[in-house]
Amino acid sequence: MRSFMLCCLLAATAAGVQGKPTPEGDRQVLRVGALFPSNYFLMRHYRRQLHQTIHEVGKRLTYRERYEVGTGDIMLEMMESGSSPITILETLCDKFLPNNVTAIFYLTNSERYGRSTASSQYFIQLAGYLGLPVICWNADNSGLERDQSGSQAPLQLQMAPTIQQQVGAMLSILVRYNWHRLYVVTSQIAGHKEFIQAAWNQAADFPDFKFTIIGTLTVADPATDLPELSQSEARIILLYSTRDEAVHIMRLATSLGITGKNYVWIVTQSVQGSSKDAPDDFPIGMLGVHFKTDEDSMIAEIGRAMAVYAHGLELLYTDKDSARLSMQPALSCVGSGQSRWPEGERFYRYLRNVSVPEGMRTQPDLQFDATGGRTSVELTIRNLRSEVGQGNVWEPIGTWRSWGGSRGQGSLDIKDIVWPGYSHLPPEGVPEKFHLRVAFMEDSPYVMMDPPDPISGTCAANKGVLCRVANESVVEGLNLTEAMRDPDIYRCCSGFCIDLLEKFADDLGFTYDLFRTEDGLWGALVNEGGKKRWNGLPGVLINKKADMVMTSFKINSYRQTAVDFTVPFLDTGISIVVSKRTGIISPTAFLEPFDTASWLLVSLMAIQAAAAAIFVFEWLSPIGYDMKMAPPSDYKFSLFRTLWMVWAILFQAAVELDVPRGYTARFMANVWALFALIFLAIYTANLAAFMITREEYYNLDGIDDERLRDPRWKDPHFRFGTVLHGNTDALLKQNFPEMHHYMLKFNKSSVVEGIKAVKRGELDAFIYDSTVLEYHSGQDDECRLLTVGQWYAMTGYGVGFPRNSKYIDVFNERIMNYRQNGDLERLHRFWFTGACRPNQQKKSSSNPLTLDQFLSTFLLLGCGILLSGVLLGCEFLYFRYIRPRLARVDKVGGCCSLVSLSMGRSLNFRGVVLEAQNTMKQLRRCRDPACDTHLWRVKHELRLAQARLAELEHQCSSHGLSIAGAEPGRARPNDIMDGGQVRQGTPLYPSGRAPYLYSRPRSEAREVAELETVL
Repeated sequence: MRSFMLCCLLAATAAGVQGKPTPEGDRQVLRVGALFPSNYFLMRHYRRQLHQTIHEVGKRLTYRERYEVGTGDIMLEMMESGSSPITILETLCDKFLPNNVTAIFYLTNSERYGRSTASSQYFIQLAGYLGLPVICWNADNSGLERDQSGSQAPLQLQMAPTIQQQVGAMLSILVRYNWHRLYVVTSQIAGHKEFIQAAWNQAADFPDFKFTIIGTLTVADPATDLPELSQSEARIILLYSTRDEAVHIMRLATSLGITGKNYVWIVTQSVQGSSKDAPDDFPIGMLGVHFKTDEDSMIAEIGRAMAVYAHGLELLYTDKDSARLSMQPALSCVGSGQSRWPEGERFYRYLRNVSVPEGMRTQPDLQFDATGGRTSVELTIRNLRSEVGQGNVWEPIGTWRSWGGSRGQGSLDIKDIVWPGYSHLPPEGVPEKFHLRVAFMEDSPYVMMDPPDPISGTCAANKGVLCRVANESVVEGLNLTEAMRDPDIYRCCSGFCIDLLEKFADDLGFTYDLFRTEDGLWGALVNEGGKKRWNGLPGVLINKKADMVMTSFKINSYRQTAVDFTVPFLDTGISIVVSKRTGIISPTAFLEPFDTASWLLVSLMAIQAAAAAIFVFEWLSPIGYDMKMAPPSDYKFSLFRTLWMVWAILFQAAVELDVPRGYTARFMANVWALFALIFLAIYTANLAAFMITREEYYNLDGIDDERLRDPRWKDPHFRFGTVLHGNTDALLKQNFPEMHHYMLKFNKSSVVEGIKAVKRGELDAFIYDSTVLEYHSGQDDECRLLTVGQWYAMTGYGVGFPRNSKYIDVFNERIMNYRQNGDLERLHRFWFTGACRPNQQKKSSSNPLTLDQFLSTFLLLGCGILLSGVLLGCEFLYFRYIRPRLARVDKVGGCCSLVSLSMGRSLNFRGVVLEAQNTMKQLRRCRDPACDTHLWRVKHELRLAQARLAELEHQCSSHGLSIAGAEPGRARPNDIMDGGQVRQGTPLYPSGRAPYLYSRPRSEAREVAELETVL
């Protein structure tokens, strides 16, 4: 119908004659349309409020210098609530558009939420299509659409409290009384989707308070829809509906038992209406948010609407860019004209940006948000009470203000509440305590059992809670106090699952009985008497013997067909545990400190490069080879001797070495020595980590390992097993039937027995849940257990419930909360951390050093080679240019000798002579080692003979005998050559005692004389 009337308006609307401003002096006369509820007795009050407001704002504002708005310029019309579209069109076309109204005041106080709301919505949309701003105050505005995303969205300013603000007030009540969980119930009233969406959005925006919306329910038929609410855990309920619909909902809610003293219903304005009286079907203690919708309140809002319009004109007047803005819409339903006022949207923005002062100083100015809603509203909190002689009435008990409060969430002031059931205390907001029967199976560290105190029959603080291990039939007829002292009937259960169960009980408020399954099985689908049935844990749930299962209950597809699981509280899979065995030292342990690449780089690159660099620098050095192809006769340095020196330095061998003469080559040798020092230090430090006895174990890859698939391929056969009638046993039977058949003879009754068999060597491996095996490995005193291989069949542990249990949702929610806040992680660290940590041991084992870890040492060697090249250039510069100049300055070689003896000798004549003498001596040496040895022997005998002759001559002289054959001019051992002539010398030892070795033989004296002659 709405679309049809829009089409009619489009067809009827044509451009008329452009209206001209009506001058009154230089001012434009502006007209405003006003549409109020039809009541001729109130017409006089309407006009009086408009006139009074125009007079008051005219004194303060300056817009009247350009615009004129008087009481006679307001086109006031009245219309019945729920008017037909034809009536609405006639009002627009016949009353408002011909008078060029620039805005429309639209105020209604009807709360019927049916035809009336649809009529209001239609009028606002038509005005928005024409481009006319509408200043509204509608008691039923919660049912109006407020979508501002369209290209021609309604140009409305809503002064009445919106449905979003009512939701904010409701949630503030929940925060006040620490109610975290709520349920949202609506009828199919207009705006119910907006109400639900507002609840979700604002519940997520409250700071420092966690809301949980259990569910939402839109009631079409209370008889069929409300049972869903009665089966939930909700105790705080928000209701949005009409008054008549609320009567039917509350009547059925009372019959379903969801209006007692533990339930709080919080309702909106639409449920209460403007009257204080409430239907008898409403339960005492209901809370509601309310704002006044009577005639006096509506008349007061007329003045505010006029003030908003006047302040909008003031903003328009003060804006210099709006001087040429046309304020004459010139819209008409007949003739030719504009179909939409082009300046209307701009004028709407001025109206939306107003800030109208309120009369009370404590109340903020009247302003609007981006969607046109009022920002500052005040709602009354009302409480349903029973008054003598009046029945059920709504009593104001407080206020909620949208301003103030924490982070803009509003401020709430409440007192003197009558609670449901006339209780003196507010309800808890959570379900009452309920009782559950909880079944378990022991499995470390999830559930572990210890005997109770034999005297008191109780458990210590760190020993968990009492749990029954005997059959229920055994306990019947016994004294409970005596039975609790018997360890065969009751035990103290503790562990990860027990702590988690205690946390569930505290947070959800329930009590429980904890007992072990009578058959002591985890549960499998077995065939008995031609029928298949579940035993163990699934069996007690199916047979209604337990309300939940709390242990390491693994989730799988077979069990999910019989029982329901929560979301996993811990992830797990199937893993393998093996035992470590003492082995021997690896024969290649001495090579393991470095990886293969490092060894190859040292042996093939570093050693060869260092040797080549030292030899090349020596060959280039001016005091070395000096780039000659043949070495000097006395020189004992070559490429192979360089390699020998490099290897000797690397291993720090105490052997005779030939060192280079060149300064650059010697510097390079020192760089190599530094490299060798670092290399040996790293090697020695890491060698100790590998020269130890290795621990050997079966490093299985997982369930798919060949030793498990074909255990008979090698003697002795590989032995492994698991626990019968468990999840692991069922999975292996399904996926690996041959493996399962082989391991039947090795299966054990419990995890503890299987682990003991592995440590004793009876089994080579044991297959079970990963988390359980990791726990036992960490608790092993000898640290011999190790989990190996990848996890298989990844799944998790969950809490088991019978099918369609009403508790599963709240447990799921709690588990998710525990995951988010870290409670599950803290429990896991507490129970699964042991003294022996095999995972950390594997991570801390020694690994060979890779090339990137050793790269800095090779960088040092490379930098040394480059620096040696620079030093070689310096050496050439010294011998070519610096040495001749330095010789002229330091003639005696004194100062330079303090720095270097060889440098000092090279700078004076005597040093050159000695150097040349040594060179001549080296030139006369034999080139053959045998010849060299023979020559040394002959020289030694000659010196002995000369010494003997000198001694005989001395003896002859002492007896007065002359030496026969002594001829003048004959050279004697102590004579020297002087200019080619033999000069008689004096005895070298005037004391008369000659040494056995002659200090200077004739050959040396002759060589010196020859060198002097040459020089």
